[in-house]
Amino acid sequence: MTATPAVIGRFAPSPTGAMHMGNARTALLAWLHSRAAGGRHLLRFEDLDVGRVREWACDATRRDLEWLGLDWDEESLQSRHIERYAAAAAQLDTYGCTCTRREIQQVIQDSAGAPHGEEPIYPGTCRLRPVSAIRTPALRWHVPDWTVCISDALGGSALCQNLRTEVGDFVLRRGDGVFAYHLAVVVDDAASGVTDVVRGKDLLPATPRQAALQRALGLPTPRYLHVPLMTGFRGERLAKRGGAPPLMALREAGEPPGRVLSALAASLGWPVPGEVSASELLPLWQSFVTTAQT
Repeated sequence: MTATPAVIGRFAPSPTGAMHMGNARTALLAWLHSRAAGGRHLLRFEDLDVGRVREWACDATRRDLEWLGLDWDEESLQSRHIERYAAAAAQLDTYGCTCTRREIQQVIQDSAGAPHGEEPIYPGTCRLRPVSAIRTPALRWHVPDWTVCISDALGGSALCQNLRTEVGDFVLRRGDGVFAYHLAVVVDDAASGVTDVVRGKDLLPATPRQAALQRALGLPTPRYLHVPLMTGFRGERLAKRGGAPPLMALREAGEPPGRVLSALAASLGWPVPGEVSASELLPLWQSFVTTAQT
């Protein structure tokens, strides 16, 4: 009999500022999923966009997570693994692109078909012409003509996208040399052996292109669980003009972490007391997943 592989989950924040309540709920749910399965839980700081990174944010995030009782087994920084992304990009069919956003929009407007969906599809302009000698090129993946389908392991819904017609050749490395999120996250998840990814539902539309990269690079595809976004935060003391202060501010003001955890759990409709510990929420997560999958 084949043993079920151990679950390895992760929380991967960008250290660009203080954690807000939406970040905290995703961190909580990712932790609950890893620990409920008896698995390992990783913390990865996605710090590639150095222009937006704040030096204090990593330490503040660690303190916030520890304050909530969320531990981790391993920590990593993306900025230490640039060679991984370069090696992965070298395996793909890519080309340099010096199109500006304005030029891309103009080509789309001038074409016979109007753009569809929330994100304009790159028309392949630089694939058909030499790159500009006065601009530093970005690196785009010449996507194969694949239709890629993924299944959300939380809700059970499937999403299929044709790379050529619904995604287009997307950027793997920006013109300033920063490797793009989609490539970095795929490479890092594989390098760390991540089996399960719990993240916000806003990232669901991007998942097929990540699955496509995994397929092209010969990497495994984790199970994806996309959780509802936190659209509001209510609570007598925690409310602040319809939202909530950063987690760091609550922590430094002496707010009991159990109250914050309770509010995060209640935002999903879970029946919880006014204060609760992270470990006490484990059965509620298991029930939440079971209900969502039925």
